[in-house]
Order: sequence, then structure tokens, then C-alpha cells
Amino acid sequence: MKKQDPVEPGAIRSGAADVPELDLSDEDILEAMRQIPGYLDISIEDFRAIYHQAHRHSLERLFRHVRAGRLMRPGIKPLRADTRLDEAARFLADQRCKSLPVVDAEGCVIGMLTETDFLRRLKAETFLDLLLRLVADQGTFTHRCHETPVGEAMTTPAVTVTDDAEFREIVSAFQAHDGRSMPVVDGQGRLRGLLLRKDFVNAYHLKDLL
Repeated sequence: MKKQDPVEPGAIRSGAADVPELDLSDEDILEAMRQIPGYLDISIEDFRAIYHQAHRHSLERLFRHVRAGRLMRPGIKPLRADTRLDEAARFLADQRCKSLPVVDAEGCVIGMLTETDFLRRLKAETFLDLLLRLVADQGTFTHRCHETPVGEAMTTPAVTVTDDAEFREIVSAFQAHDGRSMPVVDGQGRLRGLLLRKDFVNAYHLKDLL
């Protein structure tokens, strides 16, 4: 199975990866100050500090009510590590997902199975490559899918967020991996739902920020 670099929980929860600020040049600041009537007893660096704090405060105000639990898709049927890849493919297709969480007997997330994991396991670079190989030798691929359990193909550990995760936590978590979706879990790591990157981005018009 593919290993991801471990993500420190503190790094995700610290909110270190903020929405980027607009880069103001000295000329931008000086021109803005010229437009304000009267005398300003403030330096360029003071202006930058005020701008930084105002930017941070505005984000907190705009996104204070964002929670992963409000944006996630509930009712997702997860995979088990001993599920065979051919059966797992049906799970993904039936739920119209490009990836699904893998859980243990207690329902705790232990990994993610993605379309990329399928390609990697079947030694194909793209789905077109996979199709051509399948046409040439269907038996080999059928055997490999039937004999391979999800636990041998999944990406682990999965990057997750709790259902009460706020905006910055979600941004940091998505930046920690390239996947299109992310499991949402409770305090014990049990699956609660699936948060799609596109749902998060579209909900807050973030295409230009992430």
C-alpha cells in the first residue's frame, strides 16, 4: 500500500495555511495613503501590520461558521481492508465517488482508496492505458482485481478532519494531500461523512484562493 508522509495533527489544527493575502507593494501603500485626506502619522510598515490584522479579522468573521460537518456528504458506505478491488470498484461506481474511505471493524478510518490507487495497482499510467491493456489481456486484470484486497492498494494514513473542523483546518488538511475528497470523522476517528474538495471550494467561491 502507498504511504503518505504523516501529517502532524497540530499542523492541521493550527491554521498555519491561511488564505493568502494580496501582496501590497510600497507604491500601493503610498498611493493609498495619498488618497486619505489629512496628515497620516503612520509608516509603511505600520500600514502593512494594520492590513495584516484586518485581513485576518475579516476571514475569521466571514468563515467563523464554516464546519466540515455542514459541508460533508453523509451516508457514505465505506470500504473494508479485506474487500477485493473488483468489489470496491462497484462501491465507487454505485456511489459516484472517485475515492472512498477504508474503515476497520469499529468504523475508524484507516486509509483511502482512490482511482489513482487502482491505476497504480494495475500498473497503468492513465485510464486510456488501462483500457488498452484490458482489451489486450482481460484475464490478467480480472485476476489481479479479484485477488487483491483493498488493504494492499489503499493510501494510508488518510488525512482526515473532524466534523467540527473550521475553515483553516479544512484548508490545511486539503493542502496536505492531492486527493479530491477527505473523510470527516468524530473525536474517536470513526467515519461521519466525506468532504469533497469541489463542494468546499464551490460553497465559498475559493477557486482563486486554493
